[in-house]
Amino acid sequence: MTRTENMIRAAVIGASGYTGAELVRILSVHPTVQIAAMTADRKAGQALGDVFPHLATAADGLRLPPLVSLDEVQWDGIDVAFCGLPHGTTQEVVAALPERLKVVDLSADFRLSDTALYAQWYGHEHRAPALQTEAVYGLTELVRDAIAEARLVACPGCYPTSAQLPLVPLIEAGVIDADDIIVDAKSGVSGAGRAAKEASLFAEVAEGVHAYGVAKHRHAPEIEQGLSLAAKRPVTVNFTPHLMPMNRGILATIYVRLAGGARAADARAALAGRYDGEPFVRVVPEGVVPATRHVRGSNHCLIGVFDDRLPGRAIVLSVIDNLVKGASGQAVQNMNVGFGLDETAGLEQQPLFP
Repeated sequence: MTRTENMIRAAVIGASGYTGAELVRILSVHPTVQIAAMTADRKAGQALGDVFPHLATAADGLRLPPLVSLDEVQWDGIDVAFCGLPHGTTQEVVAALPERLKVVDLSADFRLSDTALYAQWYGHEHRAPALQTEAVYGLTELVRDAIAEARLVACPGCYPTSAQLPLVPLIEAGVIDADDIIVDAKSGVSGAGRAAKEASLFAEVAEGVHAYGVAKHRHAPEIEQGLSLAAKRPVTVNFTPHLMPMNRGILATIYVRLAGGARAADARAALAGRYDGEPFVRVVPEGVVPATRHVRGSNHCLIGVFDDRLPGRAIVLSVIDNLVKGASGQAVQNMNVGFGLDETAGLEQQPLFP
């Protein structure tokens, strides 16, 4: 691919993690973005193809720079920084970046608008409270106008993306009871990151399923923040995540009580109307069951709605790829909006199957 002087120059901070690798994979085919810098402190000095052999061809063909430490980056001429650093490490990094840069953060460090709530759930004080006031929570389909004007976009977590995309429109339409929501979600192992962890070993994950973060997962307040805004009052949800023996994907099975005499068909119609024309969110036809294999490797979210056997209740199914729509794909989508580009640029990849 030929790169020109008119390209948007991007830095990928934390390029040796799973979300960093996905950013490089997506940006390598983006028509108007050039990767100008990639950082990875533990892998500094190495070529990207040595760290991620599946990206070796892209790295060679685009003459991508080697991985460097953060303090080696020359920020002159760089237009946007993607931050794929671990939670708790991004606030100070972003605060030190040139103010002219657009920043798309994939960590949790700017997702919670209440800094006291952040400290409660993440165990330390917010280190850039002034920046938090300008951060825009980047659930693209719901806040495009704000993203277009933002300097700092906080990309939602993977579980909150899968839950809020169906639930926010349903609450706003008044077809469900915001006080009776159960989110039962399952994720692939890549959601735990690439660092070596005993709980992520093959023998610990394969041939089994287990819940974790029961009644205390950090994505709960993030989900509640979005749903409370939609309801215009505090909302609390019952949220339990589970780890599945697969690499990627999220399936959120959401149990709701219908309101005002609504049926599942009304909820489906509300979602279909809200997402009509959206390139990445699709409400599937009645009776179709969305599956993670239907979105693998893509930036798509599929939503299905079913009448429950229990009167007055419905079951909503939402599936995404946690590394794409739940992380790096949504980050690129937000960058596209922020620079006034075609929102689908670099994200046309269809799902991989089987």
